[in-house]
Amino acid sequence: MSSYILKRLILILPTLFGIILINFTIVQFAPGGPVEQIIAQLTTGNMSTTAGISGGGDSGVSAKVDVGGGAENLGSYGLDPELIADLQRQFGFDKPAHERFFDMVVNYLQLDFGVSYFQDRQVLDLVVERMPVSISLGFWSLLLIYSISIPLGISKAVRDGSNFDFWTSTVIFIGFAIPGFLFAILLIVVFAGGNYFDFFPSRGLMSENWKNLSWVDQILDYLWHLTLPVTALTIGGFATLTMLTKNSFLEEISKQFVLTARAKGLTEKRVLYGHVFRNAMLIVIAGFPAAFVGIFFTGSLLIEVIFSLDGMGLLSYEAVIKRDYPILFGTMFCLTLIGLVMHLISDIVYVLVDPRIDFETRN
Repeated sequence: MSSYILKRLILILPTLFGIILINFTIVQFAPGGPVEQIIAQLTTGNMSTTAGISGGGDSGVSAKVDVGGGAENLGSYGLDPELIADLQRQFGFDKPAHERFFDMVVNYLQLDFGVSYFQDRQVLDLVVERMPVSISLGFWSLLLIYSISIPLGISKAVRDGSNFDFWTSTVIFIGFAIPGFLFAILLIVVFAGGNYFDFFPSRGLMSENWKNLSWVDQILDYLWHLTLPVTALTIGGFATLTMLTKNSFLEEISKQFVLTARAKGLTEKRVLYGHVFRNAMLIVIAGFPAAFVGIFFTGSLLIEVIFSLDGMGLLSYEAVIKRDYPILFGTMFCLTLIGLVMHLISDIVYVLVDPRIDFETRN
């Protein structure tokens, strides 16, 4: 297993390179880049007469662009061509695409993700600042989803066709049918000072006086703020996993080795958890990396917006809207790296769950 892990770790670098190259190429053809956005703002009068533009190159220099009282007598965009050229220089678009890509790869190898075009801050600082919020939401949501789904799925498989199976399926699919963001709004209306109760805060992960609290009160305050957003993320997340666990167990229970184990006089608990569990959990483990990345970042976007939480999902979304390429590529790099590492961890867990699996000897 050690040589397999080493091979997978070595393959991470070329995989990252390929993914970054593909996304970089796609972005080159996407309309409405940062230069075009600033030109549009200047020509429509939506930017003040002095616009601060942060350099996207290695120097990280900031420059001031004076619009000078109107756009009616300026070039084809309504602006001086020298100003447009200066904007392209500020963002690094005066260089050919392959040169910009090479510079980006070299910087990424040094963990330098550049400077945000519009926030004038290091991308790495922004990622580190936003990461704890996404980790908080993702960790507790996944913990609850897996803690509920796996035991519930096993119980439904054992009692397939019973009233318990019918009613739990009804509740699960109702929860699954309600979008997470809509359920979040409902939670705020009912429990966060809306029209009914005021039990929980509706924004942030900490109270304003959090630093002055004792460590016990800090933990309780943190969990108090997490209750509603984590509930909103969890309610629609465990339906798929519960049904997947149930169907996987049903498929394994009907196999010959289970009948043989029962014929030998083994208890039902020993049959389920000693024989069926390992095989049934493989398909659940296979979906863990995608669930991990999805709920940590992309799945929590609307929840972060509704509860005013500055996480990675919101950061990535804002970068796409504003065409803030350093943040866009930096967060993409982090998400891809986390996804690749999670796939490796998933393979390791495969072996722990079922020692018969050997990735080193497979063809």
